[in-house]
Amino acid sequence: MKLNQVKALVTGGVSGLGLAVTRHIIAHGGKAVMLDVNDEAGESAESTLGARYIRTDVTSESEVTASVEHAAKINGGLNVAMNCAGIIGAGRVLGREAPMPLSLFAATINVNLIGSFNVAKAAANLMQHEDPLEDGERGVIINTASVAAFEGQIGQAAYSASKGGLVGMTLPMARELARFGIRVMTIAPGIFWTPMVDGMPEHIQESLSASIPFPSRLGRAEEFAVLAANIIESPYLNGTTIRLDGAVRLAPK
Repeated sequence: MKLNQVKALVTGGVSGLGLAVTRHIIAHGGKAVMLDVNDEAGESAESTLGARYIRTDVTSESEVTASVEHAAKINGGLNVAMNCAGIIGAGRVLGREAPMPLSLFAATINVNLIGSFNVAKAAANLMQHEDPLEDGERGVIINTASVAAFEGQIGQAAYSASKGGLVGMTLPMARELARFGIRVMTIAPGIFWTPMVDGMPEHIQESLSASIPFPSRLGRAEEFAVLAANIIESPYLNGTTIRLDGAVRLAPK
């Protein structure tokens, strides 16, 4: 699939990695609709990119179904679903005052894992009716995991579980949807430059950068977007997770 053929929806699409993917698709002639819950950033992205924003809680089945259908109407179809919506969900299992509230663990799983599945199934339901492209392809679903899925740090039990779930469902979902010509892939980014990192003291930023073998710097959102675009354009990429991490392996803490 060429980027100028893309009719995409991007969750978490108004900031960070999602915004970079939205921007990249539009810059290369494709169409993209942003699904998010940040109205202010959504309105700003709409005016800057000319892409539509739809307020959507990915944990709501009814909202997602309606938003995915709306996005398909705006774009004239749907052949790319990019899942970038997520939360950090940081916290120790045994905190200083009490064990982690179950609500924190459940909320992290609900947004990162269940939310991504919620979007994927709604998107696949529409993609199956798209006219096939080369190799019979009708669409691609790309999830965003994390290297924490493989070597989660102390305080990342909930986050790592949610991202590990995304890695685990990639292959079985790809196998099931293959008969419809729908691919499923996952990207596991390492330490990327985000607004949260931008607010950290300079010495912390330098320490994070030094932990990455090569290149010894934080990842850039544009690099994530380029990989997502490569996945979209490469029909033989299917059913696997790609690490994008500069060869970093997270330490216990």
